[in-house]
Amino acid sequence: MKSIINKVFVLPAALIISLTSHIAIADVAVIVHPSNASALDLGAIKKLFLGKSKRFPSGDTAFVVVHAGDSKNEFNQKVLSKSASQIKAYWAKRTFSGKGSPPTSLSGDAEVKSVVSSNANTIGYIDASQVDASVKVLFTL
Repeated sequence: MKSIINKVFVLPAALIISLTSHIAIADVAVIVHPSNASALDLGAIKKLFLGKSKRFPSGDTAFVVVHAGDSKNEFNQKVLSKSASQIKAYWAKRTFSGKGSPPTSLSGDAEVKSVVSSNANTIGYIDASQVDASVKVLFTL
């Protein structure tokens, strides 16, 4: 009887779990203007997107833009290690205390890429499949 239960319930459940665990989420690329010579590690990127740093290593002021689409949650979790609600609370607290305001939110990959490619001091992220020669990739996750 036990082997029948295993075949009927456990094996299909294991199959479903294994199939859903391999669903690929698109990679996110952190991008800057091609002329930006900054080399940033993940920690420096995190500081810029959390408003804890306002400058590139070169000393130039960084203008941070974020994506309003699906890749925003993936970026928040992978880079900032925060959920959407944690990010919202984080920025509410920083704004209320006068320590900063959230990055500019743009509507999608095309708008983020357009803004970044037209301003040497801008950093943002887009779906890695949308990268072209108009931007430079600092980090892909």
